[in-house]
Amino acid sequence: MIEAFGLTKRYGAKTAVHNLSFQVRPGTVTGFLGPNGSGKSTTMRMILGLDTPTTGRVTIGGIPFRQVPNAPRHVGALLDAKAVHGGRSARQHLLCLAQLSGIPARRVDEVLGVVGLQDVARKRSNGFSLGMGQRLGIAAALLGDPQVLLFDEPVNGLDPEGILWVRNLMKQLAAEGRTVFVSSHLMSEMALTAEHLIVIGRGQLLADMSVKDFISANSADFARVRTPDTEPELREKLGSLLGEAGARVAPEQDGALRVSGLPLPRISDLAHDADIRLWELSPHQASLEEAYMQLTQGAVDYRSTADQRTGLQQQAPAHAPQGPGAPGQPPQGYAPGAPQPGPYGHPGHPGQPQGHPGAQGQPNPYAQGPGGAPGQGYPPPVAGQGSPYGQPNPYGQPQPGPQAGAPAPMPHAAQPAAPADISTPHTEDAR
Repeated sequence: MIEAFGLTKRYGAKTAVHNLSFQVRPGTVTGFLGPNGSGKSTTMRMILGLDTPTTGRVTIGGIPFRQVPNAPRHVGALLDAKAVHGGRSARQHLLCLAQLSGIPARRVDEVLGVVGLQDVARKRSNGFSLGMGQRLGIAAALLGDPQVLLFDEPVNGLDPEGILWVRNLMKQLAAEGRTVFVSSHLMSEMALTAEHLIVIGRGQLLADMSVKDFISANSADFARVRTPDTEPELREKLGSLLGEAGARVAPEQDGALRVSGLPLPRISDLAHDADIRLWELSPHQASLEEAYMQLTQGAVDYRSTADQRTGLQQQAPAHAPQGPGAPGQPPQGYAPGAPQPGPYGHPGHPGQPQGHPGAQGQPNPYAQGPGGAPGQGYPPPVAGQGSPYGQPNPYGQPQPGPQAGAPAPMPHAAQPAAPADISTPHTEDAR
């Protein structure tokens, strides 16, 4: 169990955490939520003894982390997945951690299989993707088979398969009676993973309750009611009846009614007694994201503003001509699907880019006239200057220009795309 008592941490004039008290109990995945800058990472660092609280204390199993004997055997953490020596392989990194804690080498191979890195175990970690780095960090946290686990943004950079794997892993660890403390900004994922929530804002505790109670306390459920679209008078009549019964009624953009304050059976009875036919009567329960936004809207430090694009948008002058040929208008004689003149004044040809050299009606710069004379399109080369750009040859020898009928240089071949990072299946943790 993790217990915090009046935790406060100040950095000069800034207070990152203020009088924070909570408990993280075993057997449950506890989510740790809060806006950016709210003090989540600072709190986790104080739990692990990396930062010393200004006032207050925090214990793991009743004692501070720094007094836990052979801490990696009891506490595992993932705070920064990049905290790895890039020149070491995944196996070497875990083996160093294992040797420092007296953990047998066979455990290294076990956790590499658990996180799905067994096939890249001997590759240097500086070539790992963000998701592979997260897996390596999770493997380091599981190395000592600890009873207390802390994860800061464990699904960052993972693909959908990896996110599902982390979710199931957290639930499995909690089902084994371990203490699991997880920080994340993904509300949808936290709603599927956590059973209990600790929410902070600007370093202070905002909520400490179950996910279900948190949603109920910070949001309002409502019902969607729809009457036949062909009879709008029925919608108005039903809205008046529900309002008289004490409900709060608001119209939706699609023509339905948003009703709160009355249970669904009561809404159905009122409609039936008034002989009003319903096309829809469905409940709506707020999501964890809606409840979280409702609670923390006053504790957000970083708010974005609308991009006004000042000075970037050009407006047409008031005297600008209108009609065909004016800026932004199609040219005269424009008809959809008809051949249009290219940039050289010649009509384009269906199936070929307009104005493309060599198209029907376009001069071919590589063609030759009678007697080998250069064709129209480019001026003839200057005598003694072989460069097509009219620059003298520094070596004194003429350089031939394009030969008649020579094919145009091919563009560089596109580089083949990098192979997709296919996740390898995970093995069971033998421990």
